[in-house]
Amino acid sequence: MSAFDLFSIGHSNIPAERFAALLRAAGADAIADVRTVPFSRFCPWFSAKNLAPFLAAHDVAYLSYGEGLGGRPNDPALYCDGVADYEAMARRPQFKDALARLQADATGRKLCLLCAEREPLDCHRCLLVARALAERGRNVGHILHDGAIEAHAATEQRLLALDKDAGDLFTTGHDSRLASAYRNRARAVAFRAAGAREKSQERKTKKQR
Repeated sequence: MSAFDLFSIGHSNIPAERFAALLRAAGADAIADVRTVPFSRFCPWFSAKNLAPFLAAHDVAYLSYGEGLGGRPNDPALYCDGVADYEAMARRPQFKDALARLQADATGRKLCLLCAEREPLDCHRCLLVARALAERGRNVGHILHDGAIEAHAATEQRLLALDKDAGDLFTTGHDSRLASAYRNRARAVAFRAAGAREKSQERKTKKQR
């Protein structure tokens, strides 16, 4: 029996058959697609219209969750300085309802969250969705492209190690330090509205001069 209640994976640019092999090795039998836009121009086999029948041929169900759990909200109120605000998104009734449906769909099957980013800490499937699931007592395993499965708790340890502004464990406490690390990482990697992307690029250009 797997130690995980659910899995997550980022498709990146891996071949379709390798993707299927990773799911099979983990024992995943259903995909919960949490991409706001389930389309890939560079890897068309991961566009929903192609992915769903491909998965069906491998006895893997395809479920769409982008509307409720996607990382690119349409509501301007869910952005802070042009960057998607995961904490605000997690408070939405729509997010909570979608998460409840996801957990119900995970009953009796091994569900795997799907998004595009290879690294869990670069993706909302980890920083938003898996975090919310973990807070609800679900054990999430992140499928890495070398075939290893990283427990979400271990991913959080990497998150803390990467964060230099989360404060000291003994002065701030673990929960506060982890929340700060999540917030800082999300600010660095979350989806940016067009204007925010331009400003971010301008700041990078100035630093390089």
